Amino acid sequence: MTFQTFPYETPKKSEQIKVAIKRIRPETDITLPCYMTQHSAGMDLYADITEDVTLLPGARALVPTGLSIALPDGYEAQIRPRSGLALKHGVSLLNSPGTIDSDYRGEIGVILVNHGAEPFVVRRGERVAQMIVAPYSRIVWDEKAELDDTARGEGGFGHTGR
Repeated sequence: MTFQTFPYETPKKSEQIKVAIKRIRPETDITLPCYMTQHSAGMDLYADITEDVTLLPGARALVPTGLSIALPDGYEAQIRPRSGLALKHGVSLLNSPGTIDSDYRGEIGVILVNHGAEPFVVRRGERVAQMIVAPYSRIVWDEKAELDDTARGEGGFGHTGR
């Protein structure tokens, strides 16, 4: 396999950051996460497994990617489902989006779940999820006895009637 991190040129308006990545099993032939189109926000993650994993309907499994990363402080990696797996097979992610914090150095795992009616087989090298790296903000609580009023107020689930 060809190891390409960016098969397509990154759009000029996108911010680029350098992220250290480590193969857990250096001898692996699994492709590094990569953008599949020029304007993709997410990079595909691949299953680094030695044997097929069969997900029966309703079952879930932790699928390893064989990778660990070192994100810069102030960034997170969000692990999201692939729409094609969801539409064609009913396969999605639990804990979605999953968050990889900047201080985590363990292997990235993907928690797949089969919501479909048929068993689904995960094979080595299959694209199982996508990863988006994004900045985040930390907050400082400013506790108040009252909050400012808005037109919505305390209207919650279904409050608009739709």
